[in-house]
Amino acid sequence: MRSVVVVGASSGIGLSVAQQLSARGDRLVLVARDEQRLHAVAESLPGPTVVAAADVTDADAVERAVAAGVAAYGRVDGAVTTAQAMAYGSVEDLPAEVLHHLVDVAVGGTANLARSILPRFREAGGGHLVVVSSLLAEIAVPSMGGYCAAKWGQLGLVRVLQTEVRRERGLHVSLVLPGAVDTPIYRQAGTYAGRLGSAPPPVVTPERVAAACVHRLDRPRRIDHVGPANLLAVAGFRGLPAVYDRLVGPMVDRVVLRGPESADDSGNVFEADPSDEGLRGGWTTGGRLRDRRTGRARWRG
Repeated sequence: MRSVVVVGASSGIGLSVAQQLSARGDRLVLVARDEQRLHAVAESLPGPTVVAAADVTDADAVERAVAAGVAAYGRVDGAVTTAQAMAYGSVEDLPAEVLHHLVDVAVGGTANLARSILPRFREAGGGHLVVVSSLLAEIAVPSMGGYCAAKWGQLGLVRVLQTEVRRERGLHVSLVLPGAVDTPIYRQAGTYAGRLGSAPPPVVTPERVAAACVHRLDRPRRIDHVGPANLLAVAGFRGLPAVYDRLVGPMVDRVVLRGPESADDSGNVFEADPSDEGLRGGWTTGGRLRDRRTGRARWRG
């Protein structure tokens, strides 16, 4: 039985990770910004849990969350972090404070967790840190500059961590890079692009990404892509940059920024929105959004 810290456990991939780990008997420390939502998640899980509300940009709060796990279970020997906010808008239109916060969550938040969790892994004789990043850590997408900057920075940080711990026995850092995932993030995201965002197809389930995270806790890997189109997108970005640059703008207009018109809104970038959190966002594999009342899937809306 392992003791695992799950950061971002209130919704989406993190919630699915918590469900899968608890179902197989692991003891969990649930971390996210909203304490009330975390308690609701804890009550739904079959195994032991500790609730530790924390914003990953707050190093002291992250340290308290990890310490709570050690106090409850005597050790922590695993961690999965999925924490990230998102905002749409060109680099010129995205407010500076929004861009800075997106980067701080991805880069600063991951560093805060690493500083707190790696020493505890050493005390436990080993441990695995799994960081969920994104396909957008390896490609550039217009109108998502803040998110891309955050994820590219996170990729660099995690790759450095991997080189720094590679000689330590039993200590591992894995990186999971999903494409579009059926979670609430797209409609929780901030927008400064005039429209709400949508999940671009092909869309995978949060359970699939969570299963990859659980597998990486058992079998570490440097980078694990999850999504049928990921490697093709990366190959096009790297191998045919002129073609990629010509096509990506119209593609974003067609498959990403196709939600309803919207005034500028920071979404859940700075504050949690527990009213809209959950396992899934209602997106089909083909990127259609199901109406919550009728269940009918629509391309736009």
